[in-house]
Amino acid sequence: MALAERVTHRASRWRAPVARTPRHALVQRWWERSPDGWSVQDGMADEERWLDVAYSDQTLVTSVGLLHADHATGDERPTGRPTSSSTLPSLNIQMLQHARIGDKDTLGHIGTGPGYGDCLACHRLGDKQVTSMDVDPYLVEAARERLGELGLHPTLETVDATGELPGSFDRIVATVAVRPIPASWLVALNPGGRLVTTIAGTSLLITADKNEDGSASGRVEWDRAGFMHARSGADYPPGLAELLATARDHDGEDITTGRYPVVQVTEAWDLASMLDVTTPGIEHEFEEVDGFRTALMAHADGSWARATAHGTDSPTVHQGGPRRLWDALDAVRDHWLANGELPVRGARVFVKPNGSTYLARGSWSAKL
Repeated sequence: MALAERVTHRASRWRAPVARTPRHALVQRWWERSPDGWSVQDGMADEERWLDVAYSDQTLVTSVGLLHADHATGDERPTGRPTSSSTLPSLNIQMLQHARIGDKDTLGHIGTGPGYGDCLACHRLGDKQVTSMDVDPYLVEAARERLGELGLHPTLETVDATGELPGSFDRIVATVAVRPIPASWLVALNPGGRLVTTIAGTSLLITADKNEDGSASGRVEWDRAGFMHARSGADYPPGLAELLATARDHDGEDITTGRYPVVQVTEAWDLASMLDVTTPGIEHEFEEVDGFRTALMAHADGSWARATAHGTDSPTVHQGGPRRLWDALDAVRDHWLANGELPVRGARVFVKPNGSTYLARGSWSAKL
């Protein structure tokens, strides 16, 4: 009940589902970061801590790369990216609230994970109105078993959600991020239905209602949300570690003095979102040592940048490759200072039947 009080209002229809959902039964083992990499945590080995962690409002990583915590030994230290998690309860509730779910609505949930969001939805709607999908067959089977032990039997399917969905729904809520929005989601959405998702590479939370012509229209909500990218395979493709190493160690083709202080882009959510809309696909690294800040940027097209400075001093900027990534970042910061805000948050959203997604606010517009 304490978790329900923290993440819901007392009048919320989601308060009772949160209070009834035994999160610890769905997440029995998880990963935590340690100095030498990810380390597995076994709830049954320390039941008091297990309950403390399970009923805190935090995300619990359950898979790293190809290794699920359920299958890990105590000495394994995976180094890949997280591939599954139990999303923090407040964010689960936020996504479900944005769907504006009615008592008789059917729900298609994309991103089963450990099944926590599905448990909430089943308690709110009844399990016959809930269908959940994940690309990982183990996650689906584990969720089916654990939900079944709780007396809940929603429809659970192993599917690549970027393709055809198994059924049609009044509401679709995705707890994975996509870009572009798959056309199949609009096909599976019933007329007048509502879609809630996030855009990969950003913290943009989109809600859109289906129109009679098969398109959808809505807005970028003022709330912020971030999820793992939807994937078609067991793991994510390799990142840009080699190019980031180049950015760290080499002189650039262009060496200039930046106009603005070095910033940790990934922690500046609106800035990062606007940059990824205008220049998608950049990977970032940041460190601060003894007051010296270093920001690295890399793109799959071979572009890279490095900015270094002490504190908020003007940075020395090295850039290489076909595009100037730090210049793209500075252009976004120019817009912010000139206009007082960035237009991406609160923008109108238009989704064509083929999934092409457009954002617009005032005189600004962009195609994702």
